[in-house]
Amino acid sequence: MSGSVFGNIFKVTTWGESHGKAIGAVVDGCPAGLEIDEDYIQSFLDRRKPGQSKFTTPRKEADKVKILSGVFEGKTTGTPISLLIENTSQISKDYSDIADKYRPGHADYGFDMKYGFRDYRGGGRSSGRETAGRVAAGAIAIKILRTMGIDIMAYVSQIGDIKIDLNNWSYEEMFNNSLCMPDKEAAQKAGEYIEKLMKEKDSTGALVQCMISNVPAGIGDPVFDKLDARLSAAVMSIGAVKGVEIGDGFGVVRARGSENNDSFRVEEGIVEKCTNHSGGILGGISDGSTITLNIAFKPTPSIFRKQETIDKNLNETEIEIKGRHDPIVAPRAVVVVESMVAMTVLDLIMSNTCSTMDKLLRAYDIDESAGQLLAAHRKFIED
Repeated sequence: MSGSVFGNIFKVTTWGESHGKAIGAVVDGCPAGLEIDEDYIQSFLDRRKPGQSKFTTPRKEADKVKILSGVFEGKTTGTPISLLIENTSQISKDYSDIADKYRPGHADYGFDMKYGFRDYRGGGRSSGRETAGRVAAGAIAIKILRTMGIDIMAYVSQIGDIKIDLNNWSYEEMFNNSLCMPDKEAAQKAGEYIEKLMKEKDSTGALVQCMISNVPAGIGDPVFDKLDARLSAAVMSIGAVKGVEIGDGFGVVRARGSENNDSFRVEEGIVEKCTNHSGGILGGISDGSTITLNIAFKPTPSIFRKQETIDKNLNETEIEIKGRHDPIVAPRAVVVVESMVAMTVLDLIMSNTCSTMDKLLRAYDIDESAGQLLAAHRKFIED
């Protein structure tokens, strides 16, 4: 199976299945000398792991990460970093009744048509559990970006019809409620809404907003590797994501050019924009302002209601899903969004070091005059 490798320079491979012995990731291309340890990576995995509230699957997984390679005496060595997370709470018998049935809203049918085989125990590689490897690898990318002054923050901005009020916005509140909403009042209303849905054996979708601060202007490429195209592909690769907006997104349909254009100005020698309808990206390249994304997550497809479906023999039948499932995906996916965004931005920043000669020379602290001196020396020898 291809498609498990992400990135060009900062390259991440995830591996493992939901009900296998373990899952994990291999990070290749991480610079040597970065201070990293298991406790730091664990702090990110703890935000994603199941069983932390009544709004998440009761599957109890410690999600303890082990660094198997690539780190020595607390610092990265420049060699591949192998990360292991053991599965300890899988109950595969919960899925035996649906081994021959295709679950509505899942990848079952398409997977079977592609490979002629599927791991029905929790979805195998299609399970949301695969994202634990992304988070472990993303924690490393986030650490590198933070040393460069680049910050990434994501949060749940809407659940169903319940939206946060920016007048109530609180960074600390995101960590005080299990729905990762920066508005206490909205989180309380959303919690009541989800409890109602759980009684009705149903689930809900949500919107996650992500902001990337302090990305320098000039990151991304103007054609196939546009920054917004790469970011969109990265977050769309997360299971349950069905839509991505950059900046004003679909709101631009209602706007005029005179309204949508962001005027430039210079404040104390620094280029700024008067507005940020573009979401920090113009022509596929960062413009120095905050990059903003909105990511739409569909309702959890694993609901406990009886549903109509077909089996492998194309017989119409009914299905009742068992097991342990989240009534909402987005809160646990917030850190997954941050991880995918971090890996994307870091990979493009790394490739940007060779976009011009002066950047390449600066990367090695080489003065351009050294190249001129070498050229003169060669000419002297040739003469």
